[in-house]
Amino acid sequence: MTTIASPDPAFISISDLLAQHAAANPRHMALIEAARSIDYGELDHLANRVAASLQRDGLEPQQCVAICAAGSIDYAVAFLGALRAGAVVAPLAPSSTPDALAAMLRDCEATHLLLDAASAGLLDRATSLPALRRVMLDSGGDSTGSAAAPGSVRWLDWLGDANAARPVKIEPSWAFNIIYSSGTTGTPKGIMQPHSMRWMHINRGRLTGYGPDAVVLLSTPMYSNTTLVSLFPAIGLGGAAAIMPKFDATGFLEMAQKVRATHAMLVPVQYQRLMAHPDFDRYDLSAFRMKFSTSAPFAPALKADVLRRWPGGLVEYYGMTEGGGTCTLAAHLYPDKLHTVGLPAPGHDIRLIDEQGKQVEAGETGEIVGHSGSMMTGYFKQADKTAEAEWFDPSGKRFIRTGDLGHFDADGFLVLLDRKKDMIISGGFNIYPTDLEAVLLAHPAVADAAVVGVPSEKWGETPVAFVVARSGHTANEAALLAWCNERLGKMQRIAAVRLLDTLPRSPIGKVLKRELRDRFSDNV
Repeated sequence: MTTIASPDPAFISISDLLAQHAAANPRHMALIEAARSIDYGELDHLANRVAASLQRDGLEPQQCVAICAAGSIDYAVAFLGALRAGAVVAPLAPSSTPDALAAMLRDCEATHLLLDAASAGLLDRATSLPALRRVMLDSGGDSTGSAAAPGSVRWLDWLGDANAARPVKIEPSWAFNIIYSSGTTGTPKGIMQPHSMRWMHINRGRLTGYGPDAVVLLSTPMYSNTTLVSLFPAIGLGGAAAIMPKFDATGFLEMAQKVRATHAMLVPVQYQRLMAHPDFDRYDLSAFRMKFSTSAPFAPALKADVLRRWPGGLVEYYGMTEGGGTCTLAAHLYPDKLHTVGLPAPGHDIRLIDEQGKQVEAGETGEIVGHSGSMMTGYFKQADKTAEAEWFDPSGKRFIRTGDLGHFDADGFLVLLDRKKDMIISGGFNIYPTDLEAVLLAHPAVADAAVVGVPSEKWGETPVAFVVARSGHTANEAALLAWCNERLGKMQRIAAVRLLDTLPRSPIGKVLKRELRDRFSDNV
């Protein structure tokens, strides 16, 4: 597999950065929960205890440690301690099915699994589990925490002597973590991200106000790259991270006000729920410097509402967990470009290619591919899948394929059209669901909408819409269909509208379009 070199000769591992902050400012707050917090001195001490415990158990550098739990201080401690021991961490989704979780544990070859009570119950229903050491994280920071599940050891019983930790020299090309893609069938692909990639994320944080006086509020799942790209710059640059185990709008606003949050990474559906909160404008959010969004399409009207009512800047990142190229939209600087995902980030090479793998002409639509110093090493033990995800230009320069379609406007801003696999081909014409969703979202009674292609005997495929009504509004399927089709081109017209209470989404806010297709059984 391709080895990723350090992007900077001054590379410093996250473990060494943590130790530096602990030595310089041991009483500075590092991690915050609703009822608990720890400073850098304690965080560094606990990371040493985790590293010592793993080494005592026989873990060697670059072996894997898996974590499957709700977000917490102990989760972050476990992650940082495993990194200090030189381990590669596999954060696994507690929302997985029991057998999918077991399959991921086998795939990553984890020696240890650190989990909470809910995940232990999940594992009990798996049909085949690999042999590994299980450690229960449900301590809550005290010695009277949850009893260990059968075959497991309690967190505080497992933790060893901090002074027994043996130093490990981390190389920038070593795997930092394996993040499993959110596949809905089969075993998801394990995305290997190197330490050099996380170092790039930390350096990027300096440009958006991360530092010792920053407080980042984390409310997306800890296994998600969306969360980790905010957590590690916070710790790497000596700030604080406030952790919510689960997002709810009221809880977020209360915690943001309480801890004087300066930064937050949210997915668009979270922004939607926050801006719709009846008391949003009563909370003091004046400490915010910057808010971020990624992972799903962000409606221009919603971006405009955030800019109007929420202090601080707003940056949208377009990219992939696999890395490659990233585009950034500083929405507060470019309010006339809210329909785009911004400009290529400095040092990022974004190109568009056609079905034959050739670059398209200026202004044309193509698949988005990207190259940067922030790229995955590859998919773990899946060289064929890695090769499918790569594109090389004539000079041999390596790019990561996104599977997304887009085009650049006259000013060089990237306009994202759709996932290549979600594009609808109806009667030989290409239909982009996002275009249709934008029309639906302009209706005053529509709070959320998704369009998918379903089989059609007449057209091959035809678009159908799933709509969530706005609170206080009455929506009628036939009336919405007529209203929308009046505003669409002849070849774009929607065949049917279905009203839902909510759209099915992944834990980080992506609409599960495959599930919507499965719900629509009619052959239109």
